[in-house]
Amino acid sequence: MDSLDDIALLGERIANDDQLAYRQLFIQFYNRLSRFVMGFTKNKELTDEIVSDVFINIWRRRKNVEEIKNLKLYLYVSAKNITFNYLKKLHRENLADLDSVEIEPEDPFSDPGAAMITREMNLKLKAAINDLPPRCKLIFTLVKEDGLSYKQTAQLLSISESTVDNQISIALKKISGAIRYTFRHN
Repeated sequence: MDSLDDIALLGERIANDDQLAYRQLFIQFYNRLSRFVMGFTKNKELTDEIVSDVFINIWRRRKNVEEIKNLKLYLYVSAKNITFNYLKKLHRENLADLDSVEIEPEDPFSDPGAAMITREMNLKLKAAINDLPPRCKLIFTLVKEDGLSYKQTAQLLSISESTVDNQISIALKKISGAIRYTFRHN
């Protein structure tokens, strides 16, 4: 249920006061947005407050949700904007430095169907992702785990699509190198 059509359908249902659809959107995106925001705030309570604000705003403006062309991207942009506003209030000035963002990747094999890879390999893959430079890890997570397109990621982070492409290439090379290295030396 992560396709744009499915998310748009949730948006339509939310616009019609469907609380179940709102709950589904919340369940689908709360953890993703929390990981994203935590990379900026490094504070669990503040992260929870910000992500809650994102969803409160969606419900308050539910009558206009149908007008949003890409609800998934809208959620991330809202989270980023609310985060930056909170951080500005807390007098932090180094907000736009993507190299300082620390984001915790999702378990790459949380899907039971993909769990055929051994636990050891799963841990090595997660470690390889964690070893990526912060900007690279953030971009990799948004594209590969959260399913944003290169264009959406570029818009969200105010960078070029070629930067996103370059960072994904770097991430994939480093991850595949770490995994290949692991196979040769075990």
